[in-house]
Amino acid sequence: MKEEYDFSKGERGRFYRDGSTINIPVYLDQDVKHFLTDKAKAKGIHLQQLVNDLLRMDMRSLQS
Repeated sequence: MKEEYDFSKGERGRFYRDGSTINIPVYLDQDVKHFLTDKAKAKGIHLQQLVNDLLRMDMRSLQS
């Protein structure tokens, strides 16, 4: 790292986008990923959809 950085030509908020969303990556353990990938393929759906469906089921059970 440098001792000092020059921000004199910097522009505040240059990359800010109102209303934008951030997608947070979720990392699965390999054994979980392989298991869920196989189940998603068997159902003919994407892994993301299967994981979201499972999490929604857990959410419902936790709310009751």
